[in-house]
Amino acid sequence: MEEAPWLDDDETKTWLALVSMLIRLPAALDAQLQRDAGLSHFEYQVLAGLSMSPGRTLRMSTLARFADSSLPRLSQVVARFEKRGWVRRGPDPDDGRYTLATMTDEGFAKVAAAAPGHVSEVRRLVFDSLTKAQQRQLQSIGDRVIHTIDPDGACPATIADAALGVGDS
Repeated sequence: MEEAPWLDDDETKTWLALVSMLIRLPAALDAQLQRDAGLSHFEYQVLAGLSMSPGRTLRMSTLARFADSSLPRLSQVVARFEKRGWVRRGPDPDDGRYTLATMTDEGFAKVAAAAPGHVSEVRRLVFDSLTKAQQRQLQSIGDRVIHTIDPDGACPATIADAALGVGDS
């Protein structure tokens, strides 16, 4: 087996910066959401996905794609949300093989209360330190890396994209 070429100094610095960001950014977002709203970042993504969907209702499979989650992980979170009165689940009347998750008014109130602090933290941690050109570069870089990892599974930019199973690229 041929040995892979080592990273040069610039590549090593870039890689270490990326790894540090990948570890620290989710932790910082989780900390803010836990402190201010009692939610993990993943839980917030699930609620946000439902809040942006027509009728605040999505098939669980679509919501899993949007939240970049497995169905079992999503089911556990939605079960907790059901106990809190934030979400209801039921069969899809168009196709009973699917389960719909519907956000309640209480769930919408929860995500609406959490959103301003979360958006403020995202802006502070990511966007405030970047120029508009750097923001576009970051999006392009993210899209390219995701496409390399999973050519057919780019992160959906919208709920509609998640429903169609398409990404942003």
